Amino acid sequence: MNKSKKIGVLYGGLSAERDVSLKSGAAVYGALIGAGYRAVLIDVGRDLVEVMQREDVAVAFVALHGRYGEDGCVQGVLELLQIPYTGSGVLASALAMHKLYSKRVFAASGILTAPFRCYGRNESVILSELPFALPVVVKPVQEGSSVGVSIVRDESQLAGALELAFRHDEEILVEQYIKGQEVQIGILDDQPIGAIEIVPKNEFYDFEAKYSDGMAEHLFPARLEPALYEKALRTGLAAHRSLGCRGYSRADLLVTAEGDCYVLEVNTLPGMTALSLLPEIALKGAGLSFEALVSRIIETASLSTKVN
Repeated sequence: MNKSKKIGVLYGGLSAERDVSLKSGAAVYGALIGAGYRAVLIDVGRDLVEVMQREDVAVAFVALHGRYGEDGCVQGVLELLQIPYTGSGVLASALAMHKLYSKRVFAASGILTAPFRCYGRNESVILSELPFALPVVVKPVQEGSSVGVSIVRDESQLAGALELAFRHDEEILVEQYIKGQEVQIGILDDQPIGAIEIVPKNEFYDFEAKYSDGMAEHLFPARLEPALYEKALRTGLAAHRSLGCRGYSRADLLVTAEGDCYVLEVNTLPGMTALSLLPEIALKGAGLSFEALVSRIIETASLSTKVN
């Protein structure tokens, strides 16, 4: 990419993950400036089109997380403006963010995902009617960073878990709890670059564990036998491709003692903070510094459609 082109780093935004996005965007901006690019930070609001035009942005580095940034909304605006951008396109972003539809795509592609049921706000969740037993995982359909997620081990915990999940969405998933190692697969240039294992100090890899220093241990490479390690990499890549993702992503898996790899989700805009997993995988798995990783990502910026 011509380094004279002005890059708009889109960060902040309107989602529940705004604070994390502010950290990701600031880190990306610093890396771009350090690598010699022209860049400007843009805190995304409802005036995004006006700001992008006023700043004369030629390329967008999308460092947003959650709704309106990771779900295809901003990508659609950038397509309309014909401004190339990093990460996946509109459809892949929307599919990956919507846990119900992504799980359907995984299942149709032969990729393991936890059995589940989907419920709307006015529907009753009756545990005895589920095709799986406690414990279960309750989560909003469209949130990231484990926002609104609970593990229900006893029926008395269900009401609180549902209230929390519905606080963030009109639809929720109730999934079978899968016991396994939490393994994250880094994808760069549409290829897997490594698998890292997370050992959280909380019950699972929740929001606090993801964004608080010392709340989770990161083990690279993941503690898997070589054949299973390769299987995890293949599974992560298959999930990335099944949704039509492009460029880079992070696939989150649960790997069981029996050697099964269950896909939890694919993050099309993984965190880019000091505690984030993709930069750690890139460094330890591919020898890429944070600055080099950001440079690689911005070089892949593109559009899904071009207007003649």
